[in-house]
Amino acid sequence: MARKLLLTHIDVPGIATYDVYRQKGGYRAVEKVLNGMTPDEVVEEVKKSGLRGRGGAGFPTGMKWSFLAKPEGVARYLVCNADESEPGTFKDRYLMTKIPHALIEGMIVSSYALGAHTSYIYVRGEMMPQIRILEKAIAEAKAAGFLGKNILGKGYDLEIYVQPGGGAYICGEETALLESLEGKRGNPRIKPPFPAVSGLYGCPTVVNNVESIASTVPIINDGGEEYAKIGIERSTGTKLISVSGNIVNPGVYEIELGLPVEEFLYSDEYCGGIANGKRLKALVAGGSSVPIIPANLVSTTAKGDARLMTYESLADGGFQTGTMMGSGGFIVFDEDQCVVRNTWNFTRFYHHESCGQCSPCREGTGWMEKVLHNIESGHGSMEEIDLLWDIQSKIEGNTICPLGDAAAWPVAAAIRHFRDEFEWHVKHPQEAQTRNFGLAHYAEPRMPLV
Repeated sequence: MARKLLLTHIDVPGIATYDVYRQKGGYRAVEKVLNGMTPDEVVEEVKKSGLRGRGGAGFPTGMKWSFLAKPEGVARYLVCNADESEPGTFKDRYLMTKIPHALIEGMIVSSYALGAHTSYIYVRGEMMPQIRILEKAIAEAKAAGFLGKNILGKGYDLEIYVQPGGGAYICGEETALLESLEGKRGNPRIKPPFPAVSGLYGCPTVVNNVESIASTVPIINDGGEEYAKIGIERSTGTKLISVSGNIVNPGVYEIELGLPVEEFLYSDEYCGGIANGKRLKALVAGGSSVPIIPANLVSTTAKGDARLMTYESLADGGFQTGTMMGSGGFIVFDEDQCVVRNTWNFTRFYHHESCGQCSPCREGTGWMEKVLHNIESGHGSMEEIDLLWDIQSKIEGNTICPLGDAAAWPVAAAIRHFRDEFEWHVKHPQEAQTRNFGLAHYAEPRMPLV
């Protein structure tokens, strides 16, 4: 049985309330840091843990904290990115719904480490139930003396505010989030300066994901070195994974990093195999913005090594044969799924969500959507497949923020691995509209279907 650090008590009745969370050891990490640790010591423990950002980028959290500028007399801020707008990802929403005090405790620990006295949780505006849950948890923590003035009598002050966003994918990008938090249009900023130097209201700011912040609690409770013993190499600790698509057991799982992808997909403890006895065709491993990989590259890398649930193993081979851990949004496609149609659906989303600030993204996503719609609907040509490849290559790396890359990578990977399916749509327009293409990109799993 895999160890759980964040979801240990997730099924305990009433765990969303302060009283039950406290009975299960909640807020011990706050007591520990305020009663005997300096902010620098907290940062050092997070560095020792090897924790990497759980929102998608995978940048070392402790190192990110150490970059925070500390000019005399200037406020510092911690902002929790709870926007979670990546299609296929819903782990943060689950955590905030089921065990909100884990996030609040993590916010207190992290704010103390950064010297922040005002912190914000930026939540998608559509998540009104989660916003109400978080506001209640904040009120409970404040009533218990863990927020407000002179917390635990140790001279540390902190206020946490929940700020609803407007529901824009682009506001998942940290500088666009800060613009939105300041009441402006959510357009990404040009960097430098980076938020660690000039972030919210022009002050030094750290922006971290929900899961990243919540993970500081077990790190402080157990110690950074103990946390680093979980996982392998540079992928330490546990990771929350959202699973959807053609799978027997969709949902949110907490895994130890280093678990074989094949075991995660097919074992009874986790996903339970492909739904309805179908065969696996492809996998999106980290949310819609990462490259799709065909079934023959899901279980093993191009070098023949077992593909593991780690940042390094999933990316092995680069985008030619690998993908990314991303935000941990697993979307599973069985043999009946149309890659062209799903790629078109992703591209429609990115075209709609582009802020329009950069021409390659604003125009390119629209052209990709149009060309993909032509191919999907049986009106495409072979030249348009090459045009699609050319368009995505002109978007990648040419925008202020990563949304352009997020739109380009799925298209590039779909053509790279499933070009014959695109060509089939061109050659068989009538059959393409009924999805009866019957291509064999899948591979037989080495573990039995459940």
